[in-house]
Amino acid sequence: MLLYRHKNNSSLKGSPVHKLLIRHPLAVIVLAQLLGTSLWFSINGVAFNLTQTTGLTEAGLGYLTLAVQSGFIIGTLLLATTGLADRFPASRVFALAALAGALINGLFILVAELFPLALLLRFLTGLCLAGIYPLGMKLVISWTPQYAGRALGWLVGMLTLGTALPHFLRAATPGLAWPLPLLLSSVLAVVGGFLVWRLGEGQELPRHNKGALPFQGLAAWRDTRFRRISMGYFGHCWELYAFWTLVPFLVAREVTRLDWAAGWVSGLSFSIIALGCIGCIWGGRISRQLGSLSVARGMLLTSGVLCLLYPLIGGWPPWTLLLLLAVWGFTVIADSPQFSALASANAPREHLGSALAMMNAIGFGLTLPSIALVTHYWTDWELWVLLALLPGPLVGLWAIFRLKRNQLQEI
Repeated sequence: MLLYRHKNNSSLKGSPVHKLLIRHPLAVIVLAQLLGTSLWFSINGVAFNLTQTTGLTEAGLGYLTLAVQSGFIIGTLLLATTGLADRFPASRVFALAALAGALINGLFILVAELFPLALLLRFLTGLCLAGIYPLGMKLVISWTPQYAGRALGWLVGMLTLGTALPHFLRAATPGLAWPLPLLLSSVLAVVGGFLVWRLGEGQELPRHNKGALPFQGLAAWRDTRFRRISMGYFGHCWELYAFWTLVPFLVAREVTRLDWAAGWVSGLSFSIIALGCIGCIWGGRISRQLGSLSVARGMLLTSGVLCLLYPLIGGWPPWTLLLLLAVWGFTVIADSPQFSALASANAPREHLGSALAMMNAIGFGLTLPSIALVTHYWTDWELWVLLALLPGPLVGLWAIFRLKRNQLQEI
C-alpha cells in the first residue's frame, strides 16, 4: 500500500501536523514528488499556445527541453561531486529546491518572448529539479527501506504524473491564458516543498554525512553489478525523455488524422504519459514476487520493441496507434524505479545520495542528444525518427541480461 506506516511512529514527537505526516511518510514523499516535478515539463504543456503567441517552433521547444535537462545534469553532478547530497539533510535540500524552482518557473512568463532569457530560466529550473528527484529517492530509502522496490515505484510514478501534469493543467484551462498553468505548477511545487520540509528525515540512513568528500559517489562504480545496473538505466534514459518530448507530436498526428479538435492533444498527451504512473506502481507491486531485475528487463524489452515497430505500422488506423502509444507510455518508465531500487541496494550506503545523483547525472546527460535528434528531425522524418530511440533499449538490455540475479542484492 501507499500509506506505509513508519515503524517507530509511536515514539515520534512533534506537532500534530508533523505526527500525521510521519505516520505515512511514503504518501508525503510521493505527493511532494508529484507536485515538485510538475515544473519539469511546464513549458511543454503550453507549447502549442506558445507557438501561437511567441512563434516558438518545434526546434525551439526542443531547445527549451534540453535546457531543463542540462540544468538537471549540472545540478546532479554538483550534488554528486561535492558530496552535498550526503552532507545536508535531504528534506531541506528538496524543500529549498522546490521553492527556488517555483519562483524561476513563474519568472518564465515575463521573458517568454526573449528566447535567450527563456533558455536560461529553463536551465535554472532544471538545476532546481536536481534537488528534488535524487533527494526524493534518498528520502524514500531512509523512511521505507523494507519496501524500496514498491516505494520507488510510487515515487517514479509520481515523477511521471508530475511530468504529465502540465498537459492536464492546460487541458483543464482551455479558455484561459497560457501563463495560468505555469503559475499553477509553481504553486504546486511550493506545496510539495513544504510537505517534505515538515516531514524531515527518516532513520534508516545516516541523516547527513558531514564528512562526505568530493567524488565519493564514484566509489559505487568499482562494483561490476552497479555498473551494469547503471548501463541499463542509461539505455532507459536515452529513450524515455525523447519519447515524452515527442508524445504531443505523435498525438497531434493522430488527432489530425481523426479530424478532431486540437484541444484533444493536451488531454491525450497527459493520459499517455500519466499511464506510466500506473506502470511504475504495478511494476513495483509485481517486483515483490518477480524481483526488480525481471521487471526491469520485461519493461525495457517491451518499449524497445515499440521503438522498432511503431514507424513500420504508421499507416495503421489512428485508434490503433493511439492504443500502442498508451502501451508505450505504460512501459517506457516502469523499469526506472526498479533500476533505482537495484542501484540503491548495490551502492555504498554511506554515499547513497551521491551515487544516485551521479547515476542520474550521466543518465540524464544521455537524454540531451536523443531529445536534440528527435526534435530536429521530426519535421523531415516524422515516425521514422523513433528508430533513433532504439539504441537505448538495446544497450540497456545487453547490460542487464549480463546480470545474475543470485549475485544481486534486492530490496
